Amino acid sequence: MATFTLASWATNLTYSNLTPSVIDAATKSVYNWAGCAIGGFAQDAPQIALTTTRIAFGGPSTSSILGSNGSITDSFADAQVAAFVNGIASHVDDYDDTHLETIIHPTGVVASALLAVAEWQAPVSGHDFLTAFVAGVEAECKLGLSVSPQHYDVGWHITSTTGSIGAAVAVGKIIGLDTTRMQHAIGIAATQVVGMQEFFGSMTKSFHIGRATQGGMLGALLAQNGYTSSLEALEAKYGWLNVVSTRENATAYFDQLGKIWEIEKNTFKPFPCGIVMHPTIDGCIQLHNQSLNEGKNISSITSIDLRVNPEVLVLTGQTDPQTGLEGKFSIFHAAAVGLIYGAATPTQFTDTVVKNESVVNMRQKVNVTTDEGVSEDQAYISITFEDGSMLEKHIEHAIGSLENPLTVADLKKKFMDQVSLQIGVVRAEKAYHTFTNIGNMTDVALNWR
Repeated sequence: MATFTLASWATNLTYSNLTPSVIDAATKSVYNWAGCAIGGFAQDAPQIALTTTRIAFGGPSTSSILGSNGSITDSFADAQVAAFVNGIASHVDDYDDTHLETIIHPTGVVASALLAVAEWQAPVSGHDFLTAFVAGVEAECKLGLSVSPQHYDVGWHITSTTGSIGAAVAVGKIIGLDTTRMQHAIGIAATQVVGMQEFFGSMTKSFHIGRATQGGMLGALLAQNGYTSSLEALEAKYGWLNVVSTRENATAYFDQLGKIWEIEKNTFKPFPCGIVMHPTIDGCIQLHNQSLNEGKNISSITSIDLRVNPEVLVLTGQTDPQTGLEGKFSIFHAAAVGLIYGAATPTQFTDTVVKNESVVNMRQKVNVTTDEGVSEDQAYISITFEDGSMLEKHIEHAIGSLENPLTVADLKKKFMDQVSLQIGVVRAEKAYHTFTNIGNMTDVALNWR
């Protein structure tokens, strides 16, 4: 019944079912995603993806390439290409949102598919857009909860494996699928399982998001035109839940749909890298500032000792990263840049900084001890200087966590810092106004350029 339960709930969801808190969380998720997609477009991965797919597969240009700063011709593509490229761009910097219970980055796949279709199928109102978006996010996060942690622990990239189903639900909602066709859409998306953790630290990690975006969109559109799948795609013996995990509890989590909203648990990254490194970065930045205030020289640090959750080394244990993308999954690099620069912005995760001699030397001074008693949003950091003095910091809840979230001002600064570099300050302000007010629009086909 899991597939039917999800499809039925999604098709019957209305904007009036969304609480003010859910609408606020959804709006923040969308504009944080848009900032990441615009800023991330400067990276090589989305550029290669756009060049390759537009030439080989492009159709009529209906949908925005969010980060493009060129002519109207350059700034739009067909819906499949736009969704693919925006999905890659929104995730390539690892600066997107996180549902902490599952480590799903929920908005990238769902919003990239949804906006592309909404622009193509215009007009779509802001109310309808947010309703469909919430349906997709709830679908992927409830699925993620139902197979966690086994699904992730075996090596799947849970953002893309669940995201394609979330995108199918969101797009299916916006194009008006009935319950049966929504079940088929879920099945078509579910069979396109994509994403493994081996590819973290490479361009292919963000490809997972782009491909899941396309897969979910295609599932909904095929179902709309009568393409069939299994009506028990999730719960069947050889269906998604039982194939991708050794454990599932979908019935219990799907019973919570519309009662416990996962979108309200979404968090937003202050640093563009693996989220398990954020407590260490937070602490190292604080120690950087404390060292300078006390007249200590950062270059005289002789050792950096970290005590962190075991997942930190599992996910971000690269000791000698060679590229900016690899640096995003190196706790050694994260500690080094936090201490040297007192910051961890996209600039600190470039190839240039990863290969910087001072950074390389600092990385070699980092010692990591894991402790099951340390939660994933905690870290203990101790630095020792040449004169034998020490400074210590315990981060109980990292900035950006549910207990210590980014403020609205923080989110705006994050958006503007990324977007201004890509499209200029004036257009960045216009984009911010558009995306923060997306729920009030009569047609979300964007006119912010």
